[in-house]
Amino acid sequence: MDYQTIKFELNDNIAVITLDRPDVMNAMSTQMRAEIQHAVKEGGRTARCVVLTGAGRAFCSGQDLGDNSGNSFDLEQTLRDEYEPMLKAIYDCPVPTIAAVNGAAAGAGANLALAFDVVIAKESAYFLQAFARIGLLPDAGGTYTMPRSMGTAKAMGAALFADKITARQADDWGMIWEAVSDDTFVDHWKSRAAYLANGPTAAFGSVKRAIRGSWDNTLEDQLSLEASEQGECGRTRDFTEGVLAFVEKRPAQFEGR
Repeated sequence: MDYQTIKFELNDNIAVITLDRPDVMNAMSTQMRAEIQHAVKEGGRTARCVVLTGAGRAFCSGQDLGDNSGNSFDLEQTLRDEYEPMLKAIYDCPVPTIAAVNGAAAGAGANLALAFDVVIAKESAYFLQAFARIGLLPDAGGTYTMPRSMGTAKAMGAALFADKITARQADDWGMIWEAVSDDTFVDHWKSRAAYLANGPTAAFGSVKRAIRGSWDNTLEDQLSLEASEQGECGRTRDFTEGVLAFVEKRPAQFEGR
């Protein structure tokens, strides 16, 4: 795909997707959603870690209300035809994903970030469930990810009051993985991405499936899932390498297979 609204870079097994509409705070258009979906799938196929971040001062301000393409004025159809495929591509990505939130993440932009496995945010960034301000409810998966990440009480307040949630608050509430200083933000998320890109990729995939599956499983179901996934991990070259490295007291050199 010839990307027009994002940038896609692949280096050292890390795919970095940059939302690139800084003049509108990286608001999502029909075209951007299609490009994100394509880029995430490409990253999952060619890389061992996928990162999403934003150009300029914002991460993503949500739906572009001025977008006249696609189904922009039919909200249900837009969610079904454009948001759902994009979010499922992120959710189903076989490798670890990071949202590097460099600034404001509002509306669907906040929930786009929460769809990723790990969210790392600048301390100056914030999250805003702005939907109630225009007579809507959180979408783009927000009503699914928010209560699971920060609990029902915080999720309900965030949706009803539409207050800004600072990166530090989000960190303290368990909504995101971590908030880091603005000065170290880029170096930090790059270091985290490099760790994942050089790790045991199959095991990371099992981690994702097991943790997500736990919400719907009984204890017995979850124990069975763990056993099955662990069996698969135990047959990888990375497991053999990990054990050898442990015995030989050296860092493991994982190959992602």
